[in-house]
Amino acid sequence: MNYALFDDAGKFLAGRVMSEADASMQIELDSGKRVKVKSANVLLRFDKPAPAELLQRAQALAPEIDLDLAWEFAPEGEFGFADLARDYFSAQAGPEQQVAALLRLFDAPHYFRRAGKGLFKKAPEEIVKAALLGLERKKQQAAQIETWATELAAGQCPAAVREQLYRILFKPDKNGPEYKAVVEAAKRSQRPPLDLLKGAGAIDSAYQFHWRRFLFEQFPKGHAFPPLAAPAIKDELPLAPVQAFSIDDSHTTEIDDALSVNGLGTGEVIFGVHIAAPGLAVAPDSAVDKVARDRLSTVYMPGWKLTMLPDEVVQAYTLIEGRDCPAVSLYVRFDEATLEIRGVETRLERVPIAANLRHDQLDEVVTDAALTGEAVAEFPFAQELSFAYRLARHLKALREVARGKPENFNRPDYNFKLDGAGMDSAREPDGSETVRIGVRKRGAPLDLIVSEAMILANSHWGGWLADCGVPGIYRSQASMAPGVKVRMGTKPAPHAGMGVKQYTWATSPLRRYVDLVNQWQIIACARHGRTAALVAPFKPKDAMLFSVISSFDAAYSAYNDFQNGIERFWTLRWLQQNQVTELDAAVLKDGLVRADTLPLVFKALGCEALPRGSHVRVRITGIDALTLDVHASLAARLDDAAEANVVPPVDDEDEAPAAAVLALAIDLADADVPAADASAAPAA
Repeated sequence: MNYALFDDAGKFLAGRVMSEADASMQIELDSGKRVKVKSANVLLRFDKPAPAELLQRAQALAPEIDLDLAWEFAPEGEFGFADLARDYFSAQAGPEQQVAALLRLFDAPHYFRRAGKGLFKKAPEEIVKAALLGLERKKQQAAQIETWATELAAGQCPAAVREQLYRILFKPDKNGPEYKAVVEAAKRSQRPPLDLLKGAGAIDSAYQFHWRRFLFEQFPKGHAFPPLAAPAIKDELPLAPVQAFSIDDSHTTEIDDALSVNGLGTGEVIFGVHIAAPGLAVAPDSAVDKVARDRLSTVYMPGWKLTMLPDEVVQAYTLIEGRDCPAVSLYVRFDEATLEIRGVETRLERVPIAANLRHDQLDEVVTDAALTGEAVAEFPFAQELSFAYRLARHLKALREVARGKPENFNRPDYNFKLDGAGMDSAREPDGSETVRIGVRKRGAPLDLIVSEAMILANSHWGGWLADCGVPGIYRSQASMAPGVKVRMGTKPAPHAGMGVKQYTWATSPLRRYVDLVNQWQIIACARHGRTAALVAPFKPKDAMLFSVISSFDAAYSAYNDFQNGIERFWTLRWLQQNQVTELDAAVLKDGLVRADTLPLVFKALGCEALPRGSHVRVRITGIDALTLDVHASLAARLDDAAEANVVPPVDDEDEAPAAAVLALAIDLADADVPAADASAAPAA
């Protein structure tokens, strides 16, 4: 018989030669298939044994060839596999030994380089040594992966895996041995990686898991500030003839805004909105700007925060009481009787800050009754706050006309306080603290005063920038139809949810980078008026503005997601600490319910078929602080179908669970509601 062995794209096949031409031949394989093979690809002609037997014997013999010895035997130049077989085995090496040599040479590229058509050339000695070291490392790594996988499957977490925990889960190097060990252990134990690692003790604190994951994703280089000095404001600013006051929580250190009221009883009242002015000192591309641009916003969470700027910089510009503070001020002149606007002016000045009023100290006394004269007003700036409240309700009513429907503040805001940690003690929370959850009704008088004042300023300044031909960063909403989200852009457009013609963020320059950018543009308008477009830091169609929008959107969304998620964690901790087993709730849809007295949305078995708005009591059957899941079931119906039909509808943005685990990632729900646009930032 006449047989041939040939190379088929790196795969060696053998068969019976059926016919032969000058440059090719027809070969029949054992399967019966006939193939046309170029003569140049034929490596060996033989008569026996049969092709299948030859390949089987050669494959068994090839591993016995000592590569180090073969490398020593091999000549310095190019050589054929048959030559090596005769040198290695004997001068009479037959087809079996020759094919074994071919297979061994082909599978050892670290020893022998392939020169084509059955030819090889031995690699230089230094290359061989390096390759062997690499192979040894791979062998050791494989052994290490096996050891780690065995430990993980047995419920023990190796230190190396623990150190790489967040990278393995959220930004894995799939070639890394730690990741491969987790994957292998998960396969063996048939458990999800997150569950596997938790069972192995890699995650000993759910709070630290959420916190460290956030830092890993958003602050991979750490969240400490570099040494920074606050630039001095060199402008000679006039002193404003006002006594301004701010309204914030006690923990607020970045006091961005203050108010003033002058002219009460004269028929014309001048209402002032005063904004801290870091933009007068901090220049674009300066060291402070680069830090702010990198962070983009202050990050808020219960009991703690990561500020956009270091405290020493914040304290240089914050509107602290007892100081004449540089500010960008908006003065609006109102007819005292009709509240009709008579004039608007923006000034750069120093503003005397008479007081920093605090919500938590005044909310109980600064009530609707006290501000409208139905009760005794025994609090600072009572007359000014009364006018500001009257004005705020007027401005809100005008916006509601533009919106086409009233704003619905039927849900409270929740405040979290951690005993033993947080801003009061300057100790970062660790998750073991006792949490207290308080309630403040949305739209409370002080909230309304501040939010309407900020909307007034942000809306006016947005229009003023456009009038001066200066671009800014705007927030807009085309309509309030379901699914129409708030968007950011560089051109003014209506904000349907707020009922204003245009809207910027410019009132929190110490807490949001977008506001600082807009403040630079506003300062240019205040200094140069209609010619500001020539000197403003950012020109129309400036690529940097679009870059800021993109970066800010991504960061602000991630920060809000984290705040929502960590607030949900503390809510679940409250349930555990208070041993709550049942909750009253309102049904949303698809089995989702919202707790009556907690910021908590979750699924409850048995509620899937109940109508929207039904009032129920649910039994808590399990809590997972790591995945932020609540397991619950229907305990009782607290109303009948007729009552459920008259329950006010629930806002759509709360219909999604606040947290869910998909594969290894935990995706927290996000909602952009109009009221959030009016505030400086999420509540601390």
